[in-house]
Amino acid sequence: MHKLMLSSKDSTHNFLHQYKGFGAFGMDRDTDEETIMFYLQKFSEDSFMKALIPRLDSLELEEIYNLINNLLKRHFSEDEYHTLFLKDR
Repeated sequence: MHKLMLSSKDSTHNFLHQYKGFGAFGMDRDTDEETIMFYLQKFSEDSFMKALIPRLDSLELEEIYNLINNLLKRHFSEDEYHTLFLKDR
């Protein structure tokens, strides 16, 4: 079991509102990065999450959690994790 202190006071989705690209994957690195940012911000919208989360089984929930957690551990220091992701510092 993992416990996190969750806060949304500083959350932003500015990229999504300013994005003018066309969203394609596999063209080039810059477009791939923009497309992933777009997908993840759309994915995290409250209305979409409310529709998707109840449809996921326990294994799917765990897979999503583990994927995100493993990426965070691999690419961020403990301080970056708290400052950039949790925003609790």
